[in-house]
Amino acid sequence: MRRAPTILHLDMDAFYAAAEQAAKPSLRGKPVIVGGIGPRGVVATASYEARVFGVRSAMPTAQARRLCPNAAYLSPRFTLYRQVSEAVMELLRALSPLVEPLSLDEAFVDLEAGGVAPETAAARAVGERLRRDIRAVTGLTGSVGLAGAKMLAKIASEAAKPDGLVVIEPGTERELLGPMPVRTLPGVGPATAEALRRAGLHTVAETAEAGEAELVRLLGKAHGTGLYAMALGRDERPVVAERDAKSVSVEDTFEVDLTDRTRVRTEVLRLADRCVARLRGAGRSGRTVVLKVRNYDFSTLTRSETLRGPTDDPAVVREAAVRLLETVDTTGGVRLLGVGVSGLADFTQEDLFAQLATEREAGEQAAGGAAEPEGAAVGEPAAREQPVRRWHPGVDVVHEEFGAGWVQGSGVGRVTVRFETPWSAPGRVRTFAVDDPALRPGEPLSLLGGPDQPSAPAIRPKPVSPPDPPDPAGPAGSPAGEEISRR
Repeated sequence: MRRAPTILHLDMDAFYAAAEQAAKPSLRGKPVIVGGIGPRGVVATASYEARVFGVRSAMPTAQARRLCPNAAYLSPRFTLYRQVSEAVMELLRALSPLVEPLSLDEAFVDLEAGGVAPETAAARAVGERLRRDIRAVTGLTGSVGLAGAKMLAKIASEAAKPDGLVVIEPGTERELLGPMPVRTLPGVGPATAEALRRAGLHTVAETAEAGEAELVRLLGKAHGTGLYAMALGRDERPVVAERDAKSVSVEDTFEVDLTDRTRVRTEVLRLADRCVARLRGAGRSGRTVVLKVRNYDFSTLTRSETLRGPTDDPAVVREAAVRLLETVDTTGGVRLLGVGVSGLADFTQEDLFAQLATEREAGEQAAGGAAEPEGAAVGEPAAREQPVRRWHPGVDVVHEEFGAGWVQGSGVGRVTVRFETPWSAPGRVRTFAVDDPALRPGEPLSLLGGPDQPSAPAIRPKPVSPPDPPDPAGPAGSPAGEEISRR
């Protein structure tokens, strides 16, 4: 534990929803919900205007629609979120070489490693300046927690939301933590909380008073010992700048349970290709292929196969995923499928297995490429249906006449588009046929750089200014009112 609050935790406020509001002037000040928009979708982020109605992250979208039917329900745009996230992370790296990102919108920073004096006033000044710089660069807000340990800094940033800063002075940890529910502590999930509840332990203070021996008896040595230290406010975990990815995975939830075995296999192959694309994008390879299947009754199965060496060959991953699928009964219906690769490495081991799989796939495509669909008349070309374009709410589009906009909704062969940019006034709404040749998918417009640069260039954020000198009158300010797994 440090004697000064020089560990900073930043958590951007309602990040995905706030980014959408910044990009879409007509949604500012209105409830916005980002996530899966289908009947089986899940809320990724809800704006604070939507949270007033009880909408929360991880809530089924269908439930959110009942609570807040007039909200804007948008599909995620991770290209935009990553762009903004990188700008924020560069601001953090300007503060210290020790920055530990936890997600696109959350990170720890070791301020002492960046030369900040181990004093409360100096740390507070850096935190306040960081908040101002984030707003200046991105137009978004973030909440900052400062403490002498990572656990406490995260608790402080949660208390600071939205758009605030809270400092937990070293020495006040037990008094602060005591009345909080035990779920506040890291590592206490539903199962651990239930075990503690059965033992009559509901708050952090009660957990600390139970003693280390009792917690070890209830939870085992490693978990019990660690939880006891946390309940006392002790957290010696350092800020780690590099966190190696442990796995790469993708998954999809389907609006209707899949019962056709051929369709299930096709989806597994598609997910395998997406997983390999993400794997290669990260410059990695892996040796263990994992298949995840969630059945109609919400039971979830995972199967894995370890290869002879690391690979990023799509044919190898596809074959392994299909072999794993053969061990799973999907006749009752499949709600979710996922494919992942773990055991990551920075190189790919060439082997005959990969070569043979690739050659076999090429041979199958050559043999089957000329086959006519069942039911086609001999000598007649097979009719090919043109796929109908699907326009998901929130995605970017460009019209030849009206310029850039975003999809507000679609159905019965029509798509409604609102034409506006991050730097314009709320735009006009127009409706087109879904196959209108003048309408095409677009790219997210940048939130960085101001109205003179609306076309998403690679903009570097301005460097963080040196911290203000400590105020001799005392501290100023007070607390205000979702590819690659690294955990």
